[in-house]
Amino acid sequence: MATSKKTSPYGNTKFKTVEEYFNSLTAFQQERLQELRSTIKQVVPQAEEVISYNMPAFKQSSLLVYYAAYANHIGFYPTPSPIKIFEKELVDYKVSKGAIQFPIDKKIPKTLVKKIVKFRLDESVEKQKSKAKK
Repeated sequence: MATSKKTSPYGNTKFKTVEEYFNSLTAFQQERLQELRSTIKQVVPQAEEVISYNMPAFKQSSLLVYYAAYANHIGFYPTPSPIKIFEKELVDYKVSKGAIQFPIDKKIPKTLVKKIVKFRLDESVEKQKSKAKK
C-alpha cells in the first residue's frame, strides 16, 4: 500500500526569513497575506516574526499564530482552542482542528482575526503564568 506524503506548495524550498517567504509568492498572494500580517501586527506589535514549519509565524513568549498562502486560500493557523471558541463566527470558512482557510479572492475578516490573535495572546500569557507558579 502506497503512503501519501503531504507536500509543500513551495517544493523543497526551506525559508529562513519571512521576507524570503513573501518573495516566493505572486503579487496577489503577497497582497492578501500582507493584509493578514498587518492585522496580526496591530494586536501583537511586540511579537517577533519567525519561520516555523516553513511558514511565517508570530512569536511572543510562545508561538501564537502561523499563516501561509496557497493557490485558493490564505491559511491561518491559530492552534485548536480559538477554533472551538470562535466556532460560530467561523461558519463561513473552511476549518479543521487547528486551521482556518480564508478564500484568497475575499478580504481578510480583520475583526475576527484580531479577536483570535488577542485570545491566543491571552492564552499564552496565562500558560506562562501557570508555568511560573510551578
